[in-house]
Amino acid sequence: MSKTTRQNKTQSRLSMCLSPTSLKTLFWWLLLLGILILYIFLGLGGLTAPTAIAGINQPESASKEILYRSFAKLNDQSGHVWQAVLFKQVYPGQTQTVNLRLVGFPGSAELLHPQPLKITTATGKVLTAADVFLDEAPAPTIGQYNLKDILPQLSIEPLVLSISVPKDTINISVPQSVVQEWQKVMSAEG
Repeated sequence: MSKTTRQNKTQSRLSMCLSPTSLKTLFWWLLLLGILILYIFLGLGGLTAPTAIAGINQPESASKEILYRSFAKLNDQSGHVWQAVLFKQVYPGQTQTVNLRLVGFPGSAELLHPQPLKITTATGKVLTAADVFLDEAPAPTIGQYNLKDILPQLSIEPLVLSISVPKDTINISVPQSVVQEWQKVMSAEG
């Protein structure tokens, strides 16, 4: 094949690739790809593990109460969201309390009281926390449990919280980062 024939074939291939129609199609595909990549990167922010932030609140009250809290949103096995609030209350001259309040969002199961909270560690250790609401909770999807003696026994590892409800059990997964925040609240000096 001669050099001139090869050059003509190369030019005809290039002219087909660079035609206005193909450039327009290429532009739209690249634009679509860019939008898709941007959407993926923005959407990946929602796939990160839930974080928990422990906040220290020192209200100006006559009782001189100091309140340490950690908030986290956790999912149960059915995908329902629960707000977990671990709080430590310190009153001068009195023993401190450390409670875990679980608040179910709409669609969560209604809790019966008093029902203990079963805590299972990643290593299989099972602990039981007493229900603070002996008769009635402020709302049917709220439970509160005494963790004062249990938290010191927990190492920083994922947990499963189990609550018995009529005909079922709710299992709420607690990531290691949340357990770490709970340990910080427990060790906070007041």
